[in-house]
Amino acid sequence: MWCVYLLRCADGTLYTGITTDLHKRLAAHARGRGARYTRGRAPLTLLHAEPARTRSAALRREHELKRLRRAAKLALLDTLSERGKRAEPLTTRREGAEPYAEASARGASSGCVVDLRRAAQ
Repeated sequence: MWCVYLLRCADGTLYTGITTDLHKRLAAHARGRGARYTRGRAPLTLLHAEPARTRSAALRREHELKRLRRAAKLALLDTLSERGKRAEPLTTRREGAEPYAEASARGASSGCVVDLRRAAQ
């Protein structure tokens, strides 16, 4: 299953990406091996993740999110949070990809919420 995710970088900017393995992708970002944009912008916080059935659907959703202005992205996150669709923020540190927050169990059913302790292994 594909996943579309939204990260907040340490400098406050937002990054949107897609993956088939969120655990692995977040660990790569944490190690500085993810997207060029996120390198040097740690710690990163996972703000939102949503499943997509196909790569095509994930790319379309990523494109929709990337086209939004920052204020619209934050408003969308607030709306999702009010509806209970957003997982607890999950933060990583670049040094060894050690987690200091975990996703809540209520969001685990989407397949896009990750426990970074598993991702760091």
